Amino acid sequence: MKKCKFFVAFLMGKLSLVAIKILSRFVKKEGTTLPGNIVLKICPEFLKYIGKPSRMIAVTGTNGKTTTNNMIADVLSMNGYKVLSNRAGGNIAAGIATCLLRGVDLLNRSRYDVAALEIDERSSKRIYPYVQPDFIVCSNLSRDSCKRNAHPQYIFDFIDQNLPDRSVLILNADDLISSRLKKENARVYYAIDRQESDKTEPFNIINDVRICPNCQEKLVFDYVRYNHIGHAHCPNCGLESPKPDFHVTSIDETAKQITVSEKGEMQTYPLVFDSIFNIYNEISAITALRSFGLGHKQIADALKKVSVVGSRFSQDEVKGIRIISTMTKGWIAPSCSVAFDFVANFPGEKEIVVMIEDTDDNIQSSENLCYIYDTDFEFLNKPDIRHITVCGIRAKDYLLRMLLAGIPREKISCVREIPEIAGTLTVEKGVDFHIIYDLHQMEAFHQIRNLVIEKIKQEG
Repeated sequence: MKKCKFFVAFLMGKLSLVAIKILSRFVKKEGTTLPGNIVLKICPEFLKYIGKPSRMIAVTGTNGKTTTNNMIADVLSMNGYKVLSNRAGGNIAAGIATCLLRGVDLLNRSRYDVAALEIDERSSKRIYPYVQPDFIVCSNLSRDSCKRNAHPQYIFDFIDQNLPDRSVLILNADDLISSRLKKENARVYYAIDRQESDKTEPFNIINDVRICPNCQEKLVFDYVRYNHIGHAHCPNCGLESPKPDFHVTSIDETAKQITVSEKGEMQTYPLVFDSIFNIYNEISAITALRSFGLGHKQIADALKKVSVVGSRFSQDEVKGIRIISTMTKGWIAPSCSVAFDFVANFPGEKEIVVMIEDTDDNIQSSENLCYIYDTDFEFLNKPDIRHITVCGIRAKDYLLRMLLAGIPREKISCVREIPEIAGTLTVEKGVDFHIIYDLHQMEAFHQIRNLVIEKIKQEG
């Protein structure tokens, strides 16, 4: 009976893929998960029976999943593997079902050598019983949307209880939450050694690991990078951050390379992008690929051709003025804080446009605005930030938060509609424009970016 349901679901799924291809110009992004929704409705155990590549790598965690997964998929592809990946979107069960369905022929045989799959943390229970990757990378676990993910410990338990026993875990040694996942599993740790910019006391509003998870004693941080990411130990019971197998020992921004200690041997790799959170993405991908079996040179040569997805970060220049765009995740305070810190420390004087609320505000937004007060707007209170324009339905909420952060009122413009931004911008040689936008606001981002470009062309 179950196999019969699978057969019906399989045929309906394949037909829906054909229909979507024919109607592709009319189908919105949500169409990427439509076939998966159909097959799972007909056959809830569809993921158990669908054909899969013989080897699989999965990437999960609060931040960095997409960048890391795409990097892994790109490097494998450049080394001759035929890679199936859900880079187009859809990291929940329906998205994984759609991805695997696309990857098989009509006899349910996979057409790919390996799968690189981004998997949503909350979808663990619906995916891992049927899809059991050889390697699972966890980038980090930190406070997420209160509406959706409650608290990091809740998500930790969700993942921990559902990870397959057979999977080798690739874990962040600098994260005392995710590094403790599924202790009985084989594991490989990665990290970044202490940097000059690190501090010895947590400085963000949010730190999800202030006390020892074993004995509740206050932790001592040997160094901290952001939030709870760093190296800590407990002075009472001796708990400490695990020792990494792969760790970045030095970052050379001039030569654009990083040096990595791989179980005691030093290797150099291209520096794909010089923000600390993307260096974590890179070292996690390197660790996963080396564990998978690729050689150092295979990875290093491929990384020379890899770049961070343009939707995550981009930099353009118009008439000598730079436009730097940085994506973050609205509702997620640690993600917004990291983006603010990165932009604030970007060299040179700057104007900033901030629009980090969700565009579907009236449909599925939450009235819980605690994330605004958990986000470190204080990072934007710097002399070289000449002006900040905040835009959108929540603009006045962000204005209030900026004032509480001590940012002078005269440096802030507050507008509701995107076209109004043009009147708030001042074009001046030597002053860059930074756009900080939400993951789900690509259309709004392009409108803002085009508006800034036109303003520079007219007045620059």
